[in-house]
Amino acid sequence: MNIHEYQAKKILHKYGITIPKGGIAYTPNEAKRVASAVSFRGPWVLKAQIQSGARKSGYFLEAKAGRKGGVRMIKSRRDIIKNAEQMLGSTLVTMQTGPKGKQVGRIYVEAFNKVKKVFYAGLVIDRMLPALTLLVAETVDKDISDIAINEPEKILKIKLSLHENVAPKQIQQILEFLKLSPRSAKSLETFVNGLHQAFIENDATMIEINPVGVLSNGSLIALDAKISFDDNALYRHKDIKMLQDDYEENERELQAAKYRFSYSEFEGNIGCIVNGDGLAMAVMDILHAKGFGVACSLNVKGGVDKDKIASGIKIIMTNPKVEGILINILGGFLRCNLIADGIIAAASEVGLNVPLVVRFEGTNKDEAKEILKHSKLPIIIADEMEEAADALIKAVEESD
Repeated sequence: MNIHEYQAKKILHKYGITIPKGGIAYTPNEAKRVASAVSFRGPWVLKAQIQSGARKSGYFLEAKAGRKGGVRMIKSRRDIIKNAEQMLGSTLVTMQTGPKGKQVGRIYVEAFNKVKKVFYAGLVIDRMLPALTLLVAETVDKDISDIAINEPEKILKIKLSLHENVAPKQIQQILEFLKLSPRSAKSLETFVNGLHQAFIENDATMIEINPVGVLSNGSLIALDAKISFDDNALYRHKDIKMLQDDYEENERELQAAKYRFSYSEFEGNIGCIVNGDGLAMAVMDILHAKGFGVACSLNVKGGVDKDKIASGIKIIMTNPKVEGILINILGGFLRCNLIADGIIAAASEVGLNVPLVVRFEGTNKDEAKEILKHSKLPIIIADEMEEAADALIKAVEESD
């Protein structure tokens, strides 16, 4: 489950992380009142609250919204209502929303904070290790996704303990990597330990601060925030469950959520089915390096059976943007033969009209391969991830 930026910031603030003073507004007049409350003289920052990254570089479909994106710095009080009127009720398109975009129903009004430096900080579960991993990188004039693909050596990855705070030597490592002043050490320690505690206590699957700002006194401030939660653990967090915005979820996301799967849409033409965030990122990186992009990704981690798997696969198969499907499963608790049975069940119901490549590794992989071979479906089976990507790309190109 994802939440809005302002909700994520409120949670992180409870863990000692400094955030700009701000408030939510649903109308232009309310935006003006909030602006006066957070900063008497300004400047202010107006932020469209949709669950998407790249809002600043996005664009609105409606002419009334002007050419500015979904994050705007406002210097004059008289411009607040005008910009709020342009944004509210308009449809914001970003590189993550797809061409349909998302309608803006609320905006976050913040006091502008002048910073000397910015960087990216994220906490994720690296399922390849497996470990809770802190990621940091300088992001001046660069997008973190581009850095991850083209310059991965510029991202510092630190394995964190599940039970202990970040070690002093790790804080020093981050200071040196980001070339931060020693006077930022205490604030950095509070910041990283706050992220760590918030992640563990709230059963998060990802926390992303992009960017983190460094103020003139060396202290850190979260200028943006994104948190994703483990749907399987929401029963322990009724306060967080209440933050879910069903309006933000598209039909396929809601369908996937019924089976406790996570589903995301992007701008490419390949549908991916995986069972872990690390596998999803690896597949996306490989395809991107070969000139292909992901249209949608379905993560089927967790407890499943054949029927649930079949329903999940149908979500991908019925997406009209998908020109090919890559299934990459690392079998553990999730047995590969269940995936194979689900593929056959889904294909028998909705048909298999695009190339499908499957790569299994782990529990019952040989049994799964035999199930698919005997199904007589036009399925390509690969042994390695890159081999699977190459086979799918070839099949998609040949089917054009």
